[in-house]
Amino acid sequence: MTPQPLTPDAVGMVSPTRAQVLLIDGDPAALRVATTAVANAGGEVATTIDPMTVKRAGCAHGAAFAVVDVPNREALELVEALVEQGLVVVATSGAGSVALAVEAMRRGAVDFVLKPYSPDALARRLAPRFAERAPAAPKPTRVLAQPAPDALDFGGFVGRSAPMRALYAEIERIAPSRAPVFVTGESGSGKELCAEAVHALSGRAQKPFVALNCGAIPRELMESEVFGHVRGAFTGASDDRAGAVEAAQGGTLFLDEIGEMELALQAKLLRVLQTGEFRRVGEARARNADIRIVCATHRDPATEVAAGRFRQDLYYRLHVLPIRLPPLRERGEDITALAQAFLRRFADEEGRSFRRFSDGALERIRAHDWPGNVRELQNVVRRAVVLGDGDEVTADMLPLAAPAASPAVPSGAGGSVSDAIEPFWLQERRIIETAVAAFGGNTARAAAALEISPSTIYRKRERWAELGA
Repeated sequence: MTPQPLTPDAVGMVSPTRAQVLLIDGDPAALRVATTAVANAGGEVATTIDPMTVKRAGCAHGAAFAVVDVPNREALELVEALVEQGLVVVATSGAGSVALAVEAMRRGAVDFVLKPYSPDALARRLAPRFAERAPAAPKPTRVLAQPAPDALDFGGFVGRSAPMRALYAEIERIAPSRAPVFVTGESGSGKELCAEAVHALSGRAQKPFVALNCGAIPRELMESEVFGHVRGAFTGASDDRAGAVEAAQGGTLFLDEIGEMELALQAKLLRVLQTGEFRRVGEARARNADIRIVCATHRDPATEVAAGRFRQDLYYRLHVLPIRLPPLRERGEDITALAQAFLRRFADEEGRSFRRFSDGALERIRAHDWPGNVRELQNVVRRAVVLGDGDEVTADMLPLAAPAASPAVPSGAGGSVSDAIEPFWLQERRIIETAVAAFGGNTARAAAALEISPSTIYRKRERWAELGA
């Protein structure tokens, strides 16, 4: 399916007060997500264009902004052409290359968003750009504001429970500082969302926000991804490449699952914090690093230090402004509000008619313990929307176990609780394969639903094949 320019009937009459946005992407699913994001950020899609057919000159279509997919280096020419025409360009890509992000921004893009992204994630990156060019409107001193008592969100968060209100206030106090932020919380509780909120409220909001998951990068490539490398630094280094530190220059570098970083690399990161300098792999000269570091882990950092897996000196450098994210089970009625927000979003994205949950479904949602936190809730709702039908989600559409009692020890010879426990990788494989099947074998969409990179799914499948699983 080739994307076609949207007609006035498709997007409504062009509004002179809303930012006009050009979308260039060959993936219809990505275009739907981007269209939702533009609307959420207060903009309006002027037209959509297939990057395979777009002309390099005169393709602005009256837009002031462009969201451009950059699948490879050849597409960088289009970024440059649009910037020359005066458009504010936000580049996106599923390639996952820090070097591609750096090159896109060197060509004039103001930001780079890694695919797959959610509408809210892209909207948070677009909203400040729209606000910068808003005509005759006083610029707010902050991109985000403390929510009113009846508001349901703050930045990208949804919820108004007491723990979340305390979190919002803490983020507002911490954000203007230049000091490092250390975010802790269970997996799926929204650590990257917290980092983005800190960045958006800081004085660096108009500079890049670069996120790097230390647990998703092979150890042998980690140093290059963080600091970059020069040509010939190691086998396969055929050209110079910038790393995440360079890509985040002037902005914020978010290091997720920092506990997965090797001790030797932790020492080099400590030097960046101490001196404000870094070196690409294989390079003699030092470069300046003007970045604010926000890091996160789902582990207890003090325990990791005691076990010798995390450098104590780095811990004290990073653990200046700690933030703890509450697990979903502590957030009361936020669970219902989140479920409703996810239902609206996914129904719109998937073109379904779902608009509410039945009483039985809500009861089941409230009774569940949500060990996977917000990410688990998000995946459960999305699966119900994709696989179900109608305008109401019922209890039997939710792939949740009934409220579990304390496990009983099985009776019979040799029976024990441990007999029912299976290896973690088996559970992980079941979750991933179920998601891939739910999206008809589309790995990219399954990865988006699971909030992981498609390369993670490919890598894990290779590992399972090695195990003969």
